[in-house]
Amino acid sequence: MHRLIKPRSLLVLWLAAFAWPAWAAMTIEIVGGAGNRIPVAVVPFAASGTADNPAEVVAADLERSGVFRLIDSRDAGPLPSEPQDVRFPVWRGKGADAMVIGQVLPASGGRFEVRFRLFDVVKGAQLAGMSYTVSAQNLRAVAHKIADVVYEKLTGEPGVFSTRIAYILKRGGRYELQVSDFDGYNSITVTNSPEPLISPAWSPDGSRLAYVSFEEKKPVVYVQNIFDGKRRAVASFKGSNSAPAWAPDGRRLAVALSKDAVSQIYLIDVEGGAPKRLMESPALDTEPIFSPDGRMLYFTSDRGGSPQIYRMSLDGGPAKRVTFDGGYNVSPALSPDGKIMAFVHRREGRDLVATMDLATGQTQVLTDTNHDESPSFAPNGRMILYATRVGGRGMLATVSVDGLVKQRLSQTGDLREPAWAPLRNQ
Repeated sequence: MHRLIKPRSLLVLWLAAFAWPAWAAMTIEIVGGAGNRIPVAVVPFAASGTADNPAEVVAADLERSGVFRLIDSRDAGPLPSEPQDVRFPVWRGKGADAMVIGQVLPASGGRFEVRFRLFDVVKGAQLAGMSYTVSAQNLRAVAHKIADVVYEKLTGEPGVFSTRIAYILKRGGRYELQVSDFDGYNSITVTNSPEPLISPAWSPDGSRLAYVSFEEKKPVVYVQNIFDGKRRAVASFKGSNSAPAWAPDGRRLAVALSKDAVSQIYLIDVEGGAPKRLMESPALDTEPIFSPDGRMLYFTSDRGGSPQIYRMSLDGGPAKRVTFDGGYNVSPALSPDGKIMAFVHRREGRDLVATMDLATGQTQVLTDTNHDESPSFAPNGRMILYATRVGGRGMLATVSVDGLVKQRLSQTGDLREPAWAPLRNQ
């Protein structure tokens, strides 16, 4: 494909019908930290009949968010599992502002009842308490749900621990489009091919993935339902078909097609029909994304002589350049509220993830590696998922929007082109 840049590309139980290794995961490596985090104690749950303690997952989720600092529960005496067992002065003395306790109890049919309570340690008051009855295979999903509740109660914003991510894994000469929990557990392969797969993009409701496959010896855009596996080619025109991006209505895609000239951006109906060309330009235009309200389109173009990010109104009018710092800015991604744009910024030969406040134009470089690409916002806008290369191998990483907390997710194989699923698919 001739392109100037790389392509951009209930509980949480909805994928339970798929077969996967229940506890296989990426390895999480925290490589940065932040001050002023909320001190919280996550006490091991009193568990009966299972070796898996949901408190471990809850604690890991909260720590990865960069918002919380975990308080060591050792040397605190008997660990509480009921409200009457909590000695608030002891936990205040250990520095905790909040704490989570819980139980895992056997239930009928080989299931488990998971109970948890969240306390404000300073006030000695309960903030939340819930109970879930699930199978052993879904204990991890319940733990993510508990972490979401804790996050929302203590920050006022929704948690994203029950969300999913998609990415491309190259392994043994084959390419796999995979979906996993946000922390890399419970991965499944949606499709695989001996030819490259690129540019996965989630539909707004999280039920479908658009992506590009080279299995027909040229790039073709497919849309695949992740529940039943059904898929269809939605853009298979002559030349290149690439860079799919969903409109907020879930019925249309913006794609980059070279069927009439160099790569230009078109709007296509997912159910079929003739593509509508959105602009006339002698330059190469690619990597479109919609604003959350669907009124604006951001894209990458070399119309100014170097790859830069532009935006245009879908109601008409000329495209306007957005990035001016440096000679290479590509792969735009917008925060869920549309206020911040993440993109790949080249500086001193290094490709880095940066953000721009679209109201002020202020830019901040967030990463410090050499080959970062494909930024994708978390559904609450607090973290950015991206691909990087370390030791010659592709891996996924996240960085907080303030750049203070960085994580690497490593797994056997070569990972690339991640996309974070929307919150509403949970």
